[in-house]
Amino acid sequence: MRKTLRRISTRRGGYARVFAALGDETRLRLVAKLSRGQSNSISQLTEGSQLTRQAITKHLRVLESAGVVHSVRSGRESLFEFDPEPMQEIKKYLDLVSEQWDQALSRLRSFVEG
Repeated sequence: MRKTLRRISTRRGGYARVFAALGDETRLRLVAKLSRGQSNSISQLTEGSQLTRQAITKHLRVLESAGVVHSVRSGRESLFEFDPEPMQEIKKYLDLVSEQWDQALSRLRSFVEG
């Protein structure tokens, strides 16, 4: 467990970028659209939104910087795809933190009841 904690502490900067990127409602909607498994162009991602292509592009760049999405060129346009790996790493991190809290609460319960 100590080794896991050390490895996680070195990744926290990356986790913080992912959490920051997902801390915006528009970016969460973009991730939800992209997580369906299809590549989407900026035009496709703008459909049904009040936002401009430039605004969507800005949000996509934040997500791309955090590693949550990546783009591939197709002719003259960029297609964006969801990358589940950062989310899987975040889930592992949150599971570990949850386990630590469960253990701490269990120790507290034992102390109080003992």
